Amino acid sequence: MFCKNCGSQIDDRAVVCPNCGTPTENYAPQTGKTNPADSRSAGFAVLCFFFPVIGLILYLVWKNEMPLRAKSCGKGALIGVIVYAVLVVLYIILAIVVLSNAGALSALPAVLY
Repeated sequence: MFCKNCGSQIDDRAVVCPNCGTPTENYAPQTGKTNPADSRSAGFAVLCFFFPVIGLILYLVWKNEMPLRAKSCGKGALIGVIVYAVLVVLYIILAIVVLSNAGALSALPAVLY
């Protein structure tokens, strides 16, 4: 095989040209270090759903070393916070409706007298 840049003859298995350093077709750039222990985890996502503060902490601790697992924790925590917020809003609406109906019912016997 010949180098595309300088034209010198190089080994067919060479990754770069020994004369000029130009990458060959065999060159595959590494995208980054991968951690074999890093994987998506449904267990951590569920844990972080029920305890969003733990999910935030785990996300911040693992975001560089184990990004897939950190993403699972972050998603679980975010979904948990959203669900909790919706439940609180629904609870407040329900409480307002019940209290307003209770006030209307307590005034009803006074009208009948």
